[in-house]
Amino acid sequence: MSSKQVEFLTKLRDAHQTIADATYQYIQSIASPQIGLTTVQELTFITLKFEAQQGTKLGDYEVAYKQNNLPDKWQSAYSILRVNNATIKDRYHGETYQYSYWLYGEDKIYRQKLKPKTPT
Repeated sequence: MSSKQVEFLTKLRDAHQTIADATYQYIQSIASPQIGLTTVQELTFITLKFEAQQGTKLGDYEVAYKQNNLPDKWQSAYSILRVNNATIKDRYHGETYQYSYWLYGEDKIYRQKLKPKTPT
């Protein structure tokens, strides 16, 4: 494959991702709170390869590095977190998720096991 073909396909992929991100953001902006948006299945994130880490403040958590994952799986998960502005203070997770997910730094996705819900 020539470098021109690779460049073309890369630009095409990036353009499609930009369109998908913009569409998702638009849907979020017009959806009424009663309708809401369904959360993405956690399978999107579980398919990534995470490496265990430990920090003094965070305790146990995991990091998925872009270079250690399949590009399409990585980009899909990364885009969801980016569109939802997932940060350590505002983590992304669904009702049935086992982990919360967020972005920090370049080419890394973080996750941490959610604490069990206490019955009310």
